Amino acid sequence: MFVILGFIGIVVGFASGFFGIGGGTILVPTLIYLGFGVKAAISISITQMVFSSIFGSFVNYKNKMLRLESGLVLGFGGFLGAQFSGYIVSSLPPVILLGFFATALLASLYKFFKAPSEPTGVPNESKLLLFIIGFFVGMAAISIGIGGALFLTPIMVGFLYFDIKRAVSTSLLFVVFSSVSGLISFSIHGLVDYKAGIILGLGSLIGVYFGAKKSHTVKRDLQKKLLMVLYVILFALTVNKLIGLI
Repeated sequence: MFVILGFIGIVVGFASGFFGIGGGTILVPTLIYLGFGVKAAISISITQMVFSSIFGSFVNYKNKMLRLESGLVLGFGGFLGAQFSGYIVSSLPPVILLGFFATALLASLYKFFKAPSEPTGVPNESKLLLFIIGFFVGMAAISIGIGGALFLTPIMVGFLYFDIKRAVSTSLLFVVFSSVSGLISFSIHGLVDYKAGIILGLGSLIGVYFGAKKSHTVKRDLQKKLLMVLYVILFALTVNKLIGLI
C-alpha cells in the first residue's frame, strides 16, 4: 500500500502543480475507491496538500509566475475560514460531505466552462473582497478535503477577470494557508492519518515540480480544457460513490 500511495502522490502532485489545485479533488475520490472512509480520505488529502502547495508555490515564485499580494490576502482569509473545518467534518455525516463535494464540482465546472480563456476585463483586486472570498472558500473547501482552488480558480477567472495562469498560481498559494489551517483543525479533532498523508505528501513533491514547470509553458486554452476534463471525470466518480452511500 505504501508504494501505491507514493505513486498516487506523484500523480496528484503533478496535477497540483499543473492546475494550481491542492490535489484533494483527485485524492479524495481515489482514496475512497481504495477503501478509505470519507473522513479518513479528507484528512489524508489535507496533509498531502501542505507538502504539494508549499513546494509548488516555491517553484512558481522562483519562475516569476506568482504575485504574492493577492494570494496572501486570499490566504489569510482562507486560514481563518479553514479553522472551522475540523468542527464541520466531525459534525456532519459522510453522505452530506460527499454530496457537497459533488455539488461544488458541478458548479465549478459550469462557471469555468462559461469563462473565457483570456481575461475580458480589469482584474478586481479589492483586498476586502479577496479576504471574504478566501474566508468562505477556506471554510467550505477544507471541510470536504480540497484546498480551495476548485472553487477559487473559476471565481478568479469568471468573476474577478484574472488571467488563468495567474489564477492557477495564486490558487496554489491560497492552498498553503487553507491546508495548514485545516491540518491544525483536523489534528485538534483527532481526524488525521499522518502516516498515509506524509507518504502521499513526499511523493507529491516529485510530481508538483514537473507539473508547475509544465503549467508555465502550456497554452491557456489547452490548460482550461484539461482542467474541465478533470472536473468531469471527478464529478462522475464522486456521484457514483455518492449513490453507493445513499
